Amino acid sequence: MSSVSLYDRVGGDSFFEQLTSRFYSAVAEDPVLRPLYPQDAAELEASRRNLTLFLVQFWGGPKAYAEERGHPRLRMRHATFRIGPAERDAWLRHMRAAVEAADLDPLDGMQLMSYLADAAEHLVNAPT
Repeated sequence: MSSVSLYDRVGGDSFFEQLTSRFYSAVAEDPVLRPLYPQDAAELEASRRNLTLFLVQFWGGPKAYAEERGHPRLRMRHATFRIGPAERDAWLRHMRAAVEAADLDPLDGMQLMSYLADAAEHLVNAPT
């Protein structure tokens, strides 16, 4: 495994900006996921930015997420939303498409998707 972070290997902030932009474009049109996100465009953009900052930090980039928002506390931050298998699957489908569109090195893509799949599963709070 490379000692260079995934953040550096994929091109830094710009990769994660593009990834979350592709993802949020799909969310905006998804009947399962769209109700879970803010309806206001500015708030939706703030959600996209938060995801970008989180992913940047998680994968070895600057710590702006922690400086602005503190500890990620993903389960707590998502606890008010009903996240079941349908929501998890829709989220993963759009995130997988966003990752695949990036045309990453296959190992980087697998590493990224493995984490995203685990995170999506971890956030399920309505299993049936």
